Amino acid sequence: MKHVRLIVAASFALVAIIGYAAFKLTPWPSVWLIRHAYHDHASKANASLAPLVPGRVSATYDLSYSRGEGDASFDVFAPADATRPLPVVVWVHGGGYVAGSRSDLSNYLQILAARGFVTVAIDYSLAPGARFPTPVKQTNQALAYLSAHADELHIDSRRFFLAGDSAGAQIAAQTALVISDSSYAKSLGVDAGISRSTLRGIVLYCGPYDPTFMTSEGMLADFKRTVLLSYMGTRDPNDPRVAAIAVTPHLSSSYPPAFISVGNADPLAPQSRALARTLAELGVPVDTLFFASHTPPLRHGYQALLTTDAARLALERSVAFLTANM
Repeated sequence: MKHVRLIVAASFALVAIIGYAAFKLTPWPSVWLIRHAYHDHASKANASLAPLVPGRVSATYDLSYSRGEGDASFDVFAPADATRPLPVVVWVHGGGYVAGSRSDLSNYLQILAARGFVTVAIDYSLAPGARFPTPVKQTNQALAYLSAHADELHIDSRRFFLAGDSAGAQIAAQTALVISDSSYAKSLGVDAGISRSTLRGIVLYCGPYDPTFMTSEGMLADFKRTVLLSYMGTRDPNDPRVAAIAVTPHLSSSYPPAFISVGNADPLAPQSRALARTLAELGVPVDTLFFASHTPPLRHGYQALLTTDAARLALERSVAFLTANM
């Protein structure tokens, strides 16, 4: 009997060791947990917006911007009574590069479309199945497709806007760098999907614009390490590979006008402020919505909860920015 207990104990120890090694050597166990938690949160946030979706918006789902790629899908929303081509807002979803879907944005983008825009939600390949710079390449492919098919999608091809939240904000911001700086695009090995003259502006919420600022400490330490390993192949924020996804150090005066917002309780808030400050120093038009304080505290992704005053203000400010730069 003692022998059996020893075997059982040893088996449990072996399983524990294998499990620990799996979490240390591969990001997949942590990624599955992140995806589950993110999907649950995003689904609830999207569902909360359903009563606010106007009835006068048309929706087209499951289009593809790159034939043969299952992750290259997009949805289009537009005012049902539109009689002329409209400016387009192309939104890149968040999810820490490892989670999320364009469907997370469906209700929010219908609400935005009702304000006089074509809105497009795009998918991209998630890490760790795909690593940097794949999502940046795919976002540019989506822009190129939308420009080439502007007439059938009722898009004004002279008036593109990029937008994104969380990791999607970083991807959108980096895509704008590719479009506005040909030497940067060449260094990244990514072709710009549209010309700089057609990119009228960018709307950014709660993004990690310079991950070299990220530490390996605190509550989000495991999440940060999982995301970096999945997207960049390292857990160390000081690894030179991480610098490749930093946006702020590469900004120039050719960058498009930007609207930047983040909640006061978001751990990424300093990165949004640094991005805005650098753009202003370069003479790039920048509009910001920051909160010195707010009760209750505005956490990461606050803008998606349109049942709150802060999120409604953010939507109004976004629309005002888009309208001013059309």
